Amino acid sequence: MIVFRSILVPLKAALLNLLSIGAAYGVVVAVFQWGWGRSLIGLDDAVPIASFVPMMMFAILFGLSMDYEVFILSRIREEYHRGHTNIDSVVEGLGATAKVITAAALIMISVFLGFVASPDPIVKMMGVGLATAVAVDATIVRMILVPSTMALVGDPNWWLPRWLDRLLPRLDLEDEPRTAGSAPGTATPATDTAGNP
Repeated sequence: MIVFRSILVPLKAALLNLLSIGAAYGVVVAVFQWGWGRSLIGLDDAVPIASFVPMMMFAILFGLSMDYEVFILSRIREEYHRGHTNIDSVVEGLGATAKVITAAALIMISVFLGFVASPDPIVKMMGVGLATAVAVDATIVRMILVPSTMALVGDPNWWLPRWLDRLLPRLDLEDEPRTAGSAPGTATPATDTAGNP
């Protein structure tokens, strides 16, 4: 909310993150408790889900999902502040980030699927759940649901009440904008109140 100066954007992000986490929980239950496809991952019998696995999955997945969300939203916001319409900002933001998000997701899916080779059922659970959530998040959530909800909501995506805008500190994901002619890492000399440098 502070960085994106919006109420709706963080709420939407949290809800959509829960969608991919819920999908992961469902797949883990279907595979490990109900036994669907268990022979594909080397399990002979159904296995109960350890109590700490959903909590660990939630923490890891919420962080990964939020990372992808911040990445795409920062690009959309950048385009919006350049003066593009909401739709154009969404199109440009998605176009600029889709390859990077997909590549990052493929790397994470490959790593998590490697966990399935472990003989330990707990590690298998983590691998199946994390790989499922990242796949759902990178395809359905980030490439379909985020852009479509941003496009449907329109300019209210970036609405923040004035009283709240005054209370919140000003933070940005990027460096401070430079003035024309100033090089990175250089500073303008300060002058005192008498006008002496």
